[in-house]
Parts: sequence; C-alpha cells; structure tokens
Amino acid sequence: MEQHPARAQHWAVWLWLLCVALAVLQILRTPFTADLSAFLPASPDAQQRVLIEQLQSGVPARTLLLGIDGGDAVSRAAASRALAQGLRASGLFEQVQNGQSDGFADIGTWLFDNRYALSPAVQEQRFSAQGLREAFAESLSLLGTPAGNALKPLLERDPTGETTRIAEAMIPSSAPRTEEGVWASRATAPAPASAASAAIDKGGVVPAPAPPRALLVAGVKAPGADLDAQAAAIAKVREVATTALSPGLSLRISGAPVFAVESRAQIEKEVHWLAAAGTVLMSAVLLLAFASVPALLVALLPVATGVLAGVAVVGLVFGGVHGITLGFGVTLIGEAVDYAIYYLIQARQGGWPQWLRSGWPTVRLGLWTSVCGFAVLVFSGFPGLAQLGVFSVAGLVSAVLFTRYVMPVLMPNGAPGTGLRAPMGRFARRAAAWLPVLRWPLWLLGAAAAFVLVQRGDLWQAELSSLSPVSQEALALDASLRAELSAGDARTLVVVQGTDLQAALRAAEAAGSQLDALVEQGKLAGYDTVTRWLPSQATQERRLGSLPEPEPLQAALQEATRSGPLTAQRLAPFVAEVQAARTRAPVTLEALRGTALSPLVDALLLQRADGSWAALLPLQAAIGGDGKIDTAAVRQAVPQALVIDIGPELTRLYARYLGQAQTQAALGALAVVLLMAATLRSPRRLLRVCMPLLLAVVLTMGALAAADVALGILHLVGLLLVVAVGSNYALFFDMLREQGQTDDDTLASLLLANITTVLGFGLIAMSTIPALSAIGRVVAPGALLALVLSAALIPARPVRKF
Repeated sequence: MEQHPARAQHWAVWLWLLCVALAVLQILRTPFTADLSAFLPASPDAQQRVLIEQLQSGVPARTLLLGIDGGDAVSRAAASRALAQGLRASGLFEQVQNGQSDGFADIGTWLFDNRYALSPAVQEQRFSAQGLREAFAESLSLLGTPAGNALKPLLERDPTGETTRIAEAMIPSSAPRTEEGVWASRATAPAPASAASAAIDKGGVVPAPAPPRALLVAGVKAPGADLDAQAAAIAKVREVATTALSPGLSLRISGAPVFAVESRAQIEKEVHWLAAAGTVLMSAVLLLAFASVPALLVALLPVATGVLAGVAVVGLVFGGVHGITLGFGVTLIGEAVDYAIYYLIQARQGGWPQWLRSGWPTVRLGLWTSVCGFAVLVFSGFPGLAQLGVFSVAGLVSAVLFTRYVMPVLMPNGAPGTGLRAPMGRFARRAAAWLPVLRWPLWLLGAAAAFVLVQRGDLWQAELSSLSPVSQEALALDASLRAELSAGDARTLVVVQGTDLQAALRAAEAAGSQLDALVEQGKLAGYDTVTRWLPSQATQERRLGSLPEPEPLQAALQEATRSGPLTAQRLAPFVAEVQAARTRAPVTLEALRGTALSPLVDALLLQRADGSWAALLPLQAAIGGDGKIDTAAVRQAVPQALVIDIGPELTRLYARYLGQAQTQAALGALAVVLLMAATLRSPRRLLRVCMPLLLAVVLTMGALAAADVALGILHLVGLLLVVAVGSNYALFFDMLREQGQTDDDTLASLLLANITTVLGFGLIAMSTIPALSAIGRVVAPGALLALVLSAALIPARPVRKF
C-alpha cells in the first residue's frame, strides 16, 4: 500500500465521486429560505408558539404594503383602482384593500342577512315594547347624521339598527385618510412607527415624512414560508403596475414578503460573489506558494467537498437550507483548505506514508476538537443554530476524509512545486524563534482585554434583527407605509385557545367581554375579534332563540310605535325579516370561506396540526396616549388568556436563544479540553495548548468590546471557529516542541494555512450581510492571533536572550 497508494486506495476516489454525485442530487431538490423564524425555538412555549406561527404563516408574513407616488390625487386614485383590480383578478391574493367602498358590497349584504346572529345587542328584551321603542329612537336619531343616507333604505327592514351596530364595531380606531375615494397618505408627517408590526420589527426605524401617495394593502394567499410563491406574487404586483400606473407615477412596495424574498436573493448573490472572490484570492496565494497548477486544483477539492457535503446533509436533515447557513458555507474555505495545505507541504518529506505517521495524528486531533466545538450546536433548540452545527460537522469531516483518503491517491508525494514554500518556511522559523519574547506583553494585553470585557457588562446586546440583511432605506419605507396605513399598532395580542373550534370561539367571546371594560375605561381604543363575524354556535343559538314569533312581535310593535313617527304597518318587512332569521342556518366557518370576510377570519383564527384552535385578539392602543398598551392591566382583565407584547417577546426570545448558544459554546469548549486531555495525557501539555486559544478568544472579544461592537449569535459562532482553527496551530506547535526541533515545512504549512484563513475571513468581513460580516470580523483577527500566540506561548526552542 505504501508503494502503490493509487492502486490500493482507488476505491476511495470512486466512493468520493459517488458521494459528490449524491450530494449534488440532494442539493438540486433542496429549497433555500431566508425567514428569521428558523432562528426561533423549535420547541417554543405557548407565547412563542403563537409568535412563530405569525412569523411563518400569519397575516404579517403574507401582507404587502403598496404606495403609489407622484402625479396628482386624481391620477394616483385611478392608478390605485386599476392596480387593485388587476391584483384581485390575478388570483394570487386573498384580499386587496385600497379604501374603495364598492369592494365591500358583498360583505354588507352578507352582514345584513345574518345580522341577528351577529349583533351582540340581540336578546329577548330587545324585542319587547320598551326595547323596540328605545332601538327605534336610536335609529331615527342617526337619520340626520352622515350615516343617515346609508341607514334610510334599511329602516323598514332593520329599524332596531343591528346592521349599523355591526358596522360600527368593524370601524378601526385609526384608519388611513381617504382621497378621491381611495386611501392616501396624510397631509402631515406621520408619527414614528413603534414596532413595524411586531412580526418584522427591525429595531424601531423612524419613518420619514411621506410624499403624497395612494396606499394599498394586499394579502398573499400563499404561506409566508413559501418564498417562491411570495416572489411570484411580488412579481405580479410589479407586472400589473406597469400597465396600471400612468407616466409620472412610481410604485413603492414593502412588507415581510418583500424582506424575505429580497433577503434570500441578496444572500444567494453575496454567497456566490464571496465564493468566487474567495476562490480567486486563495487560488492566487496557493499558486504562489506551490507554483503548481495541479497542486492548486487538488488543494481546492477538500473545500468543495466540504461545502457540498454540508449543504446536502443540512437539506436532508432539515428539509431546507437557510440562507445564513448557505453563507456560512463560504467560511469553510478558510478552514477546509488548511487540511490540504498541511498535507501538500508536509508530505514532501517522506511522502504520504510519512505524513500519516507524523502529521495525520495532529490533523485528526484538530478535526475532533473542531467537531466537539460545533457538535453541541447540533442539539440546539433553535433550528437555525442546529443547521450551522450540522453544516460545520458534516463539512469539516468530509474535507478531512478527502484529505486522508483521496489526496494520497492524487498526490502521494505532496505538492510537486516549490514556489514560495522555502522562503515561507525560513520566515516562519525566524518568527517562531523571536515571538516567545513577547509572552509577557501578550499576557498583559490579555489582562487589559479581560478588564475591558468586565467593564462592558452589556457586550451581548445584538438583536434578532441583526441577522437580517434588510437595508435601512427599506426599513424606513416600511415604517413610513405602516404609519400611513396605521398597520403598525397591533403589536399586542390577546390569545385564547381551545381543543376545538367552538371552544376557541367561546373563549374569544369571554375575553372580548372582559376587554370591553378596558375600552370603556379608556385604556384601550378597541380590539379585533373573529367572533364579530363568527360567534360560537351557543351564542348564535341564544340570539336566534330570543327572536319572538309573529304574534308577540306584532303586539310589541303596535305598542312601541304608538304616537311615534313609525307605524306598525310600515314596519311589516321588519316582522318578516325576524321570522326569516328564526329559520336561518347559523353562520359557520365553512360558509364564511366563500365570502370576502374569509381573509379577516383567517387572520384571527388559527388551526394547529394537533387539531386545537387559537383565536387572536389584536389590541388597539388608546388614542392620544403614547401608543403603548398597559399589558399588566390587560393580563389582569383576561387572566385566562395569553397576552403577548410582541416587541419584548422578540427580545426575550433572542435573549434565550443567545443564552442557550453561550451555554452550548461553553460545553463545546469543555468537550474540546476533555478530548485534548485524553489524547495528550499530560496536564502540562494540555495547559500549553489551551493557553493560546483562550488568549486569542479574550483578545478578539476585547477588541470588539473596545470598538463598542454589540455581539450576537454569529459572533459566538465565529469564536467557535477561532478555537477550531487555532487548535490546529497549537497542536502542531506542541508537536514540534515535543520533537525538540523546528520543521520548516510544518511551519510553512501553518503560515500558509493562516494566510488563506485570514484572507478568506477578511473577505467575508467586508460582506454587506451582517450575519456573514460578523463571522469574518471575529475569525480573521482571531485566527491570526491564534497562530501568533501559539508560536509565542509554545516555543519549539529555548527563548532567546536579548
């Protein structure tokens, strides 16, 4: 085998090619996502469960906010009507609203037909002589108001005003301004948006004063997690706008679907660019080092193998790959290429059999330390973090297996060229001989960094939104549109649940009656509830059962109209309507599915996979206040329900996410230490290897703290990479110390591996995607520090005296 590696290990090449083919097939059928719900808990509590459902498939995840700028009010209104009509005709949207009243004609007819099942005022006392007299007086008093024109045609059929009562309950506490019959921006600058609608809170961006514009809201039929369908809907909006908008008008579009689709596209574009630039940059460095094109091509194969394996395994395990995970694959270029460099340079002395005896044990131990560091992420309760762990483990193991079994077949004697290898070895030997004199200054610098970290108690402050690549301009537009549409206020939800639909509806009715007291006290402006359109069966039966038969109703009507402006004869249609209602079938969810109210119901009612139901009651802050809701008062009013303040809940989620990741990172570090302890079997050597890694992490974090950088989850992953990469350096320097010699080839391989790592992660640090740049800004300096500290703290020869 030592004389004929290619003949003895040809099976390794064929197995590798088979695995590559299978990985490519898996990748071709793997969807890629970009929604941040992947970085929320996989096993959430009750409040988090509702929040995640809203992020993944709720109304906020499917709502597009549209604005038409330019022109005059008439042209904007015409464009709004044409755009709304085109979108409704496309079949991709469950609702398109722009303020046109004619779009609610069908809803009005349905509400009128079912008014006695829907009106909360319907009870037996309502149809007594006294109750009728009071109801008639109230209806007649409205005839002189702006609502009188709408009420007058209904007076003889609905003199008690049930339709009016239902319609009043549907009017939101704040609504967009209407101009030329459609929604339009306000004449004055909008108030700052408080949370940009909970589900896509991006850090409190304050909306700028909006130009005159027409406003629309479109709800996409497809689930928010179906980014391909969301992209098709957005493309349809732009397509229809090309014909609906006259010259001089422009379309502005925002909302969670836009953020998700554009984030995915930006991440994919950035990943391709970084991969291409990283490959070119690293190829240039390796070509200079090896002066051999075959060696260059072979050196890149472990990288490609690791990335393919990582993406394929993640897709197989999770059914999809998050864009941040895909971007994380670029970082494997920085470590996977190290394995090829170690082999290609170190195998030049004695060929691959000698490398198996000398270099392979250290590489293998370095791999296991890296796997231990990342394996803890695999068991994370957050799918996004688990994806990063699975990707890292699968990618690194694949890259090392390729180095161990395939590279000896391709290049049994290492890189054939010399290039800059010899000068690099000499430079590394001189640097390694001089650096130990800096041991104490480096320890003092580490102590200073530790002091800075202690002073910065708020170091870990980054929010979940820090993972998103959405630009500040896009966030400002979103905040502006939401402020104009009053779409950013429903950030506090009351959530009730039931084992079945009727139980959930009864719970929603009970919560609604309790919230009414807060509305009367002025603590709330109002709330939305599905039971306005879909009361429970028990409530509908009670209301319809209170409707009187013809004779009692006629007698009460005669008494109520005596000496009044209305006569019993004139209200004969009212008697007929009441009798028809007594035999009308109750309103059901299935019946609502075919009406224009279906989107409203779907927004407030959730059916879960286990068959249970949840009803959402979004709260509206009191008018004239600071826009905040007293959640403590709400919880006291509805103790049986969940009260979710989405902004703080997102903060709590991320804090839990980060805390769990920190715990897992600590466990990973402990596993690395235990593994090296079991392998090195020497407390002295273990301490010697761990010191550079610990100091590299402290110095890196200290520099970030001094620069006032708020650290988040991806910075933590970057620190794991620093330990993973640095452990290889420390172990090789420990090996050289134990051998009592300085090996130029080994030092050259370490220097070249570090150069490629620093350049690769330095390139990633320039990414416009915060998640990737965070990793790059940690690993690039951290890896450099790990090499320098390993040389300084684990000298191969006695320290020189100067």
